[in-house]
Amino acid sequence: MNIDKIIYDLLIIGAGPAGYMAAERAGQSGLKTILFDKQYLGGVCLNEGCIPTKTLLYTAKLYESAKSGEKFGIHADNVHYDFPAIMKRKDKIVKKLVAGVSNTLKKYGVEIIFQKAFIKGRTGDGIVVESAGNEFIAKNLLIATGSEPTVPAIPGLESVKYFTNREILQLSEMPEELTILGAGYVGIEFASFFSAMGTKVTVVELMPDILPGMDRDITRFVKQELTARNVEFKLNSKVIRIDKNNLITEADDEAGNNTNNAKRQGSDMFPFRNLLISIGRKPSVRDLGLENLGIEYSSNGIKTNLQCRTNIQGVYAAGDVNGFSMLAHTAYREAEVVINNLSGRKDQMRYNAIPSVVYTNPEIASVGLTEEMAREKNIDYDVKQVPMAYSGRFVAENEGKNGLAKILVGKKYGEILGVHMVGNPASELIWGAAMMIENELRLRDVEDIVFPHPTVSEIIRETVFAFKDQ
Repeated sequence: MNIDKIIYDLLIIGAGPAGYMAAERAGQSGLKTILFDKQYLGGVCLNEGCIPTKTLLYTAKLYESAKSGEKFGIHADNVHYDFPAIMKRKDKIVKKLVAGVSNTLKKYGVEIIFQKAFIKGRTGDGIVVESAGNEFIAKNLLIATGSEPTVPAIPGLESVKYFTNREILQLSEMPEELTILGAGYVGIEFASFFSAMGTKVTVVELMPDILPGMDRDITRFVKQELTARNVEFKLNSKVIRIDKNNLITEADDEAGNNTNNAKRQGSDMFPFRNLLISIGRKPSVRDLGLENLGIEYSSNGIKTNLQCRTNIQGVYAAGDVNGFSMLAHTAYREAEVVINNLSGRKDQMRYNAIPSVVYTNPEIASVGLTEEMAREKNIDYDVKQVPMAYSGRFVAENEGKNGLAKILVGKKYGEILGVHMVGNPASELIWGAAMMIENELRLRDVEDIVFPHPTVSEIIRETVFAFKDQ
């Protein structure tokens, strides 16, 4: 075995959002950096998640708009789609963006090795990592191995063909029917896409509502929209086994009171033709050699502090692998925190104002506390919500559609605690709400902000001024 005598400032395992962003920032800062990934640049987000799914969801939005163009005075005959062309465009977008990441890393002198990396231990020179028969030494190590789909231990699952987010993005033809196990944001986004394209979708969820953790008023609105598009929901349903191509479920009383389904006795059985497993993701911590350095970790991820440091000097973990917030934009910021600290700028993570977006049609965007969270924390709050139709721009661009905006504020000081929206283009507005929470703005501070007219962003201003009615 050869030992690479070059001592790097930073060695990164994993080239997903946290890994490649850290490599870019490190190279830009003059740190000698080497990046390892066993598969490709961009990780799950760029290759099998964020970018390809949003490409497909935008296609579905265009398709729906073309079919309903008569509402706007636009008539298009024989509207149809070419599924192979849709998938080809998706692959083209991914390839283009991966090339962009590659070019940026080369620009900053980052060395890239597409091989599995394994942590061997530490010597007097630094941390030792083995890859492809060679050993590499670095002063600092960043673990950014991301996450992987959680596959439930359901009896009979091993005997049937099923998809995860990876395989579903490689379909060669549109399925007539699709059963989705899990109503988190990934499952609901796929439900939105496939139902818009004409697939009969059934969503099976253990909990009594969709999108656990998001505002209940928002999720109820989206559920109604998807139900109107012929998506069937089987909530409060625990899959106890699979018998050939039949799901056997029973009501899960421990998941909470089910207000959406009538109380069931015994078990139900219903057939499926195509099954997508989408019950969540788990940090990828296996087979890394964490024990060789004594790095603390659990099934929830590698343990880190607000600087993304592990319990071992010179070792950091960022992105999904630390389990804090499994979002690509969180990973970007965590990567920057790591590099800032390595470069001499003190920095740390703040997780109270990280926005979440679900790219359904209509879009959902949320940041800060929900009402449920505020009650759990015993925070006194006031809340207001207004229809998206209060925005002239929204009405002009969303014929026959509606949505809502909702703001929570602290009762004592009037500070913005949470902002939740459903309606297009909520994803493009939520960053402004995140800034309000990050900077601890109060209602009266937001009242002084000038919002451009006509824009959908004015819905935030309208909701803020609704508090004056009380």
